[in-house]
Amino acid sequence: MSSVHTATLEIAYLEYGPADGASVILMHGFPDDVHAYDAVAPALAAAGWRVLVPWLRGYGPTRFLDAGTPRSGQQAALGGDLLSFMDAMGISQAVLVGYDWGGRACCIVAALWPQRARGLVSVNGWNIQEITTANRPAAPEQELRYWYQWYLQTERGRAGMVAHRREIGRMLWRLWSPNWAFDDETFGRTAASWDNPDYVAVVVHSYRHRYGAAPGDAALEPIERRLAARPRIAVPTVVLDGAADGVGPPTVEDRHAAMFTGPYRRVLVPGAGHFLPREAPQAVVDAVQSLPAR
Repeated sequence: MSSVHTATLEIAYLEYGPADGASVILMHGFPDDVHAYDAVAPALAAAGWRVLVPWLRGYGPTRFLDAGTPRSGQQAALGGDLLSFMDAMGISQAVLVGYDWGGRACCIVAALWPQRARGLVSVNGWNIQEITTANRPAAPEQELRYWYQWYLQTERGRAGMVAHRREIGRMLWRLWSPNWAFDDETFGRTAASWDNPDYVAVVVHSYRHRYGAAPGDAALEPIERRLAARPRIAVPTVVLDGAADGVGPPTVEDRHAAMFTGPYRRVLVPGAGHFLPREAPQAVVDAVQSLPAR
């Protein structure tokens, strides 16, 4: 493990592979951590890639530098952190890989700063939040899947996340990836990252901000305004959808295809759920290998 400073964070990360290899950055989601890529990163490193796997803000050893910095979990913060991480590491271009929160960060950088993304592997497609329309109700069965988001709108939910973060995380793993038989050791290794002192604040803010129930960090408003314009992604992209994803089950029709204007393909991964890099690591490796390295 190493770390690097940005303007707001000390970002901890794992690094694999040759230092002179083409860079690929693997971004984890909620509730997860860098171990989501334990089977992906070594395989890419063996193929010659320089692989970087950072902990997101609020997770693991990543820390805020200033007590006064808002503990924002909004999408602009995630995208800005990824861009700042690349700057701090001196990486001009990389293939970006992510799912859930991490996929959102990757999509934001690919959309707003395409010169920094050599390619994109996005689990769940175009993963940028449309906050202006976020309060339009979804179908009842989808609202049911979002129970945790409604729970976190309340102070009872915040208290529940403080008291039961592991139990909530384990439940979400089971609900979102019903075919994945993870063991206690695998779960415990990642759950330790949720003991970060800012985890609850960042998580609660993320789910409140996206529905207009919490203000954003004023410093990030320029990014949010650009995202509100629904930017398309023009970099070479592979979208991976787990056929058994319990958060947002994929449809046969590719509902996000219009948001990608460059070389693009979608792969539906049989049996895989939401935690696709853990469940189908070879699909992620193959997707990365299909993109231009240099």
